[in-house]
Amino acid sequence: MPPVHAPPYARVILEHLHGGDEGLNQLFGRHIHWGWWADGQQADGTLTDFEAAADRMCHQLFEAAALREGMHVLDAGCGFGGTLATLDARYRDVSLTGLNIDARQLERARQQVRASPGNAVTFVEGDACAMPFPDASFDVVLAVECIFHFPDRQRFFEEARRVLRPGGRLVVSDFVPRRPLVPALAAQDVLFGAYQRRVSGYVDIRCPLPRYRALAQRTGFLSLAERDITANTLPTYGVVRRMMTPRFGAQAALSLAGLMTLELVTRLDLLRYMILSFSRR
Repeated sequence: MPPVHAPPYARVILEHLHGGDEGLNQLFGRHIHWGWWADGQQADGTLTDFEAAADRMCHQLFEAAALREGMHVLDAGCGFGGTLATLDARYRDVSLTGLNIDARQLERARQQVRASPGNAVTFVEGDACAMPFPDASFDVVLAVECIFHFPDRQRFFEEARRVLRPGGRLVVSDFVPRRPLVPALAAQDVLFGAYQRRVSGYVDIRCPLPRYRALAQRTGFLSLAERDITANTLPTYGVVRRMMTPRFGAQAALSLAGLMTLELVTRLDLLRYMILSFSRR
C-alpha cells in the first residue's frame, strides 16, 4: 500500500491563501472540488460563478446521501471544511466530523468553520483507511473528490462500513474511467507517475464502474445510485486552467498538462465524473 501523504498541491494552495491570494481564495479557499452547473452552457467563467457551482456540488452530494436533520455525518478527506460548512448552514441538529491526514488543512478548516447553534463541528487528524472512530458512529460518510488519493479503496470501504450504522450511506464523488481507458492510465503512471506526483501526490483514477460495484458487494454495501454528472462539471476546467498557471511556479507546466489530459479524456467520454451512493447492509 502506498504511503499516506497530503498531496503537494494542497501545500501550494495554502501558501498562496496565507499570502492573501484573493483569486485562489475564491477558487479553492473553501472547497477543493469541481463545480456543478444545471446547464454548463450558462457558466460565465468567473470565479464568483465557480464559487456558487462548488456550493451546488455539495448539495448534489447531500441529496445522494439523503441527509436530514439530526444526523451524524463524517466527511472523509474534508479539505478546508467547505463541505461541512455548507452542510452546517443547511441542516439543524447535526453532528459533523471532518477527517484529514493533513494537519495544515485542518488548521484552516478550524479557523473557517464554526458550528451554527444546535449543531456540532469537529475536525480530526487521521487516515481514512484507518479511521480513529468507534464502530457505528455515523449515519453518513462522504468522500468528496478525494478517494483517488487514498492508498487502498477497499480498505476505505471497509472502514466506512465499520463506522457507519446499519442502513447508513456512503457517498463518493470520483473520476470514473471507462474500461478501455484503464490500461492507458496504468501505462501513463509507469511513464510519468513520478513527475505527476510532484504536484498531485498519489492519484489512482483506475477504478471503473464494474470494479466499484464489485467492491461494494465485497465490503458489505448495496449500490443505490450511479449518477453521471460529467456534463454538469465541464466548465470547471477552464476556470482552474486560468488560475493554476501563474501560481504553481516551476510545476505549472506539469500541472497544466495533467489538467488538460484529464479534460481531454473527459470530453472524449473515456472518463466520467460520477456521484456514487451506497447503503451499509
